[in-house]
Amino acid sequence: MDRHDGFREFVLVRQQALMRTAYLLTGDAHLAEDLLQSVLAKVVGKWGKLARDGNPEAYIRKSLVNQYTSWRRRPRRELPSAEVPQGGVSHDDATLDRIVLRQALARLGPKQRAVIVLRFWEDMTEAQAAEVLGCSIGNVKSQTHRALARLREIAPELAHLLSDPEIEEVIR
Repeated sequence: MDRHDGFREFVLVRQQALMRTAYLLTGDAHLAEDLLQSVLAKVVGKWGKLARDGNPEAYIRKSLVNQYTSWRRRPRRELPSAEVPQGGVSHDDATLDRIVLRQALARLGPKQRAVIVLRFWEDMTEAQAAEVLGCSIGNVKSQTHRALARLREIAPELAHLLSDPEIEEVIR
């Protein structure tokens, strides 16, 4: 039995979900691919133990967040534009909301961005997010509260998205 048995199958099945998390963290498709590839390259050497211990996906998600946070600490060489491209293409409101939200997310700190991605895109509970982030549930709650407040400050035009009763319940 090869120590990498099951790794290829796992990646084939879960790659899209992991890529979505990486993309939401980085805000850039190419950086997301780099992030996921670097994490998977590290994980493949530990695959036998991870597969035996039970939940490799949780470990990989935590690794994505940690690697992303580590990358954010380094000085950036490239700076994404904060402006929405202007052109002759018309967009519906939902498309514009997504563009503005992605830009606003990019302006959050790495921990706040990670908590928003895990809680609202990955639909994790506070306890699950705390486990992935390696912090307390109280820290997840406070980071979520601060991140949502910051998003409201950065992008007031998204108030209709950030005033959902479910979100209000989360930050109480």
